[in-house]
Amino acid sequence: MIELFRLGFITITLIDVIDVVVIGLLFYAVYRTLRDTIAVQVLLLLLFLLALGFITEATNLKTANWVLRRLADIGLIAFVVLFQPELRRVLLLLTQSRWLRLFVRSNDSQTVDDVAEAVMEMSAKHIGALTVFSRAEHIQMTIETGVELQAAVSKELLISIFNPRSPLHDGAVVIDGRTMVAARCVLPLSNEQRIAAKNLGTRHRAAIGMTEQADAVVLVVSEETGAVSIAYQGELEFDLPKDTLRETLQERISAIAAV
Repeated sequence: MIELFRLGFITITLIDVIDVVVIGLLFYAVYRTLRDTIAVQVLLLLLFLLALGFITEATNLKTANWVLRRLADIGLIAFVVLFQPELRRVLLLLTQSRWLRLFVRSNDSQTVDDVAEAVMEMSAKHIGALTVFSRAEHIQMTIETGVELQAAVSKELLISIFNPRSPLHDGAVVIDGRTMVAARCVLPLSNEQRIAAKNLGTRHRAAIGMTEQADAVVLVVSEETGAVSIAYQGELEFDLPKDTLRETLQERISAIAAV
């Protein structure tokens, strides 16, 4: 074991440095994902307790060290229980890494073309729409809130579903590959403080909420303005230019390997 230097009675080795760097990078990745949420405040408190635990152990304060470590253990369990959606988002971001998707199948451009054409027509007519792209097995609970379709993707069917006079227009359509799995699905609303401050409508909050909790891309058409937006990884790309819609949608869907 390579000894690098000593801090008083504490010996610092190369393994110690690598250990700290790895843990530091992990916590930094989690922090970046959870920033602007309540969860990050709890995470920082846990880090503070862990730091105090190391200090009390190094200074041989056995009672204080025991108490701090028990508090950190309880806090970690509480963090996992209370902030499951945020942790799910971190895991989704890790699975969406390019390095983990080298062998994922490419998306079907025909689906993107059909949906993009339908969306542009609905945008021109100010027809509100909410379309989710994901693997069906990833969002089964969401699918069960709607009406099962199992129909081939087509421009005409999408437009007819979101027609205000259609009984299926209120809610989201879920698409998996070349199949429209379900319609009138209820999506979870985002509870992020930064999202609430933007005064977004229900459709846009639902789109963001869906991508916070699942490996999905959500396409939104505003009924009021006709603006077309894409929600991805808990973020909203608002009012996309029509000439870049296909390309942007293709990139986002490819990233989650939903199609």
